[in-house]
Amino acid sequence: MPFTLRQLQFFVAAAEAGSVSGAARALSISQSSVTEAIRALEDDLGVGLFDRQARGILLTHKGSAFLRHARQILADVSTARSAFVEEAETATGRLSLGVTSLVAGYVLSDILARYRRAYPRIELNVIEDNGDYLQHLLIGGELDVAVLLTSSVKDRLALNVETLVVSPYRLWLPLGHVLAQQELITLEELAGQPLIQLMVDEIEESTRRLTAALPVKPQIAFRTRSVEAVRSLVATGAGLAILPSLVYRPWSLEGDRIEIRDVSGDLPSVQVGLAWRKGAPLTTPASNFIRSAQSTTAVRPS
Repeated sequence: MPFTLRQLQFFVAAAEAGSVSGAARALSISQSSVTEAIRALEDDLGVGLFDRQARGILLTHKGSAFLRHARQILADVSTARSAFVEEAETATGRLSLGVTSLVAGYVLSDILARYRRAYPRIELNVIEDNGDYLQHLLIGGELDVAVLLTSSVKDRLALNVETLVVSPYRLWLPLGHVLAQQELITLEELAGQPLIQLMVDEIEESTRRLTAALPVKPQIAFRTRSVEAVRSLVATGAGLAILPSLVYRPWSLEGDRIEIRDVSGDLPSVQVGLAWRKGAPLTTPASNFIRSAQSTTAVRPS
């Protein structure tokens, strides 16, 4: 396995301190972490880097030669990082960003925080609206990028689409509900149960299709556009909810517990990601935002 920068850092620290314990103190880590890193580095290189002695460690001849290489590698990495940081911190420009209301509270914050830290001088103009309108603005060139439910993007010929998060639907239940005793629940077991329906983006339509497929139609106890209202209603026993795990949190605003369970059957999933116009060159701020979003989420399930 190729050696890592972390192993090089530990090796240099040990060489400079003259002991594993001294390196561990300097790095604020355990001695075992330093020992394991050095051993892995020696295994990868096929040479001994240190002579172990009672009062510490001494570099071998080959260890001394490798120390020069290690320092140079770490210096080059530091220089490269500094160059990019300086470039990012001085970058200016404007980014017009669109986001849907559901995505704004559960995905955008992490992406935006990372982007702002990297590019603090970029002027941001953020528009929150429904997915269809954001797609209209993208095609018209009024937005650079949008963060939205990519599973609902209609005009794939006009827009580039990249999914970053895939979130399956799961069942939300109040603490102590009879179904909460099961790890896996069938759709048939939901027949006749009161449901809380979230009326946001494509979630409303997906839930309608799902409930329409049940042999016995559930009772829709409440319809709302607020995820927090769904949480409170479920937690207090007003009904159950079938929603993407993306928006799940284990507590309501009142501090009541909410359980979550898998449901067997053909349930939909929500895909969240980026969209931007095809055939039009991206501005530098937009390109940097897309790269930042990709590195923040790295196509993960939720």
